Amino acid sequence: MSTASAPTVLVTGSRSGIGAAIARRAACAGWSVIGVDLGLDEQATHFTAQKTLDLTDAVSVDALVSDLPPVQALVHAAGFMRTGALHELDPADGEAMWAVHVQALTRLGQALLPAMSPGGRLVAIGSRTSAGAAGKSQYAACKAAVVALVRSWAIEVAPRGITCNVVAPAATATPMLTQGYRTVAPVTPPIGRFIEPDEIAAYVAFLLSADAAAITGQELLVCGGASL
Repeated sequence: MSTASAPTVLVTGSRSGIGAAIARRAACAGWSVIGVDLGLDEQATHFTAQKTLDLTDAVSVDALVSDLPPVQALVHAAGFMRTGALHELDPADGEAMWAVHVQALTRLGQALLPAMSPGGRLVAIGSRTSAGAAGKSQYAACKAAVVALVRSWAIEVAPRGITCNVVAPAATATPMLTQGYRTVAPVTPPIGRFIEPDEIAAYVAFLLSADAAAITGQELLVCGGASL
């Protein structure tokens, strides 16, 4: 399939980790991939286009949306984590995480979902901590909000043949695994290793496919048994 005729997916957080794996997998599945991140992946060849963008800047997000071709899928993989026990919480951390995980998704979803045709897809990367986790309260609250947003939109757009889902990993082998933790160490899942980004990408690729047309409004765990 040529990029001229391929449907377009917008992937945020596309430069590394889960977002990069999703972008590669989507390109292999025949999508025209537009990547959005704070910087470019200079080595990548699978993008149709890459956009540098601060997702917390509403003006920049609006400018991005106005400059896009028709988008048939949105994958919001951008995010970061700051941890801390109750007495250590910094409100600025919570505000920054909320801006990326929730507000950016809100702006993008509001702009792109109404224009999608039947078969459109929205996938947000959540976290299995969305139900709450000691030392991760602000991050968990953001991810819980993502689930609520996506489930709410799912019922709104279901009659138009568009699906909205959350893929919620356990600890995944990405740079955030070592950069995001201050006081709470990541827990190895019962399978004896961390989740790999390509495993998340494979699940997302399925949700983007026509075979997943009946799956919507779900928080889908990829946790290696961590939730057992």
